[in-house]
Amino acid sequence: MKRVLLAIVAMVMTAGIASAQNYMVIDSEKVFKSIDNYNKALEEIETLSATYQKQVDAKFQEVEAYYNSYAQQRASLSAADRQRMEQTILAMEAAATEYQESLFGTDGELMKRRLALIQPIQKQVFDTIETFSKQYGYDLVIDISANPTVLYYSEKVNFTDKIIEALK
Repeated sequence: MKRVLLAIVAMVMTAGIASAQNYMVIDSEKVFKSIDNYNKALEEIETLSATYQKQVDAKFQEVEAYYNSYAQQRASLSAADRQRMEQTILAMEAAATEYQESLFGTDGELMKRRLALIQPIQKQVFDTIETFSKQYGYDLVIDISANPTVLYYSEKVNFTDKIIEALK
């Protein structure tokens, strides 16, 4: 009787451990890079970023040019003119910084464009992963692309290519 009870407890524990190990591994970076629209979106964001950076650089070059002009004239200016020009330089610099923030800040134009282009693709990928996981009974999905603490995983639990296929 004791052996039967011990065998039943062992079976229940084994079943519990087996069900806890129902996971899959994917490389989300590989999944995203397999999507043409994602790659096009990244190219558009890079192009937009370069354009914005040129505009910001131009604003700061204006400030620098005005400052250099002021530095050359400073000795011949009255105290009131020096103060006026210094205030102008500070205002120009603040405006350039504000402009830079409006383009590159967390609520800036570049971030808004990135969200508009990338979020729908991310939603599609995450929905596909969720559907796939539910369909095949996986309880946990581990992304190996951004997790430097994953030291080993078996290729038999890597479903990256199947997710890519499911997206097509």
